Amino acid sequence: MPKVIMTCGRICSGKSTYARKLREEYNSVILSVDEIILALFGDDTGEKHDEYVGKTEAFLFEKSLEIIGSGINVVLDWGLWTKDERLFAREFYNKHNIPCEIHYLDISDEEWARRIRKRNEDITDGKTSAYYVDEGLAEKFGNIFEKPEDNEIDVYINA
Repeated sequence: MPKVIMTCGRICSGKSTYARKLREEYNSVILSVDEIILALFGDDTGEKHDEYVGKTEAFLFEKSLEIIGSGINVVLDWGLWTKDERLFAREFYNKHNIPCEIHYLDISDEEWARRIRKRNEDITDGKTSAYYVDEGLAEKFGNIFEKPEDNEIDVYINA
């Protein structure tokens, strides 16, 4: 039976890179909130960003059921930053009798800062389409992120 793999980790911790690896390994479809938001709005979401993210996540949860129903594995490429988000996601798939796993990408503060610098350079150089992470955004998401407890993690990755 197909399954859902949910990536969990801080912004810029390597979730999208890891999701691409999982896509190959498990012949999966990646569902990415950032990919959709950036494709539709670029950086022009303004005060509606959080609203758009919530609506996109709800759409992707439902779309994942269609994909799973077609016999294809799904990788959710968004952070699942809070315990409540992880609980909701697990309960959503359990309710539909769909196997799911949370893969947590743990990263040191030093490596996180290096990856943020690298991502920002790549964005500035036009090498990638992603959110530019300035100090304010890094602090905002650093404060939102709740490190998962051991019992929430199915696969631990020391990124």
